[in-house]
Amino acid sequence: MNQEQIKKILPHRDNMLLVEEAQVIDGVAHGKYTVRGDEWFLQGHFPGNPVVPGVILCEMMAQATCVLLAESLPAGATPFFTSLDKVKFKHPVLPGDTLETECVITKSKGPFYFASGKGFVKGKLCVSGDFSFAVIRK
Repeated sequence: MNQEQIKKILPHRDNMLLVEEAQVIDGVAHGKYTVRGDEWFLQGHFPGNPVVPGVILCEMMAQATCVLLAESLPAGATPFFTSLDKVKFKHPVLPGDTLETECVITKSKGPFYFASGKGFVKGKLCVSGDFSFAVIRK
């Protein structure tokens, strides 16, 4: 999926759409985002030494994971973050890096979906964690 196709699943736009490509292969969501260096979240994190904030890395994984929900989302429903757990940051993500994520849905119960994800740059693990969503209808 390209960004235009992803926009049909996610309500994020402009500066908050943090996945450029996504696809599902054998039940695993694969996402990509290349850090340009001019993003709003780098402006103060950190002056002279820009590093993608950890919360943004988590958001990138979560957005890519939502492609797994695409077929099961009712019309007009939006997935909302409900938790983060066991998040670990192993290596900084810098301007010029392409973060490649791999995420799976581990279980679901009612409107809740639970997932696990990892983010890599050039094959090196940068972030991992478990998270969940609630699918909310408007």
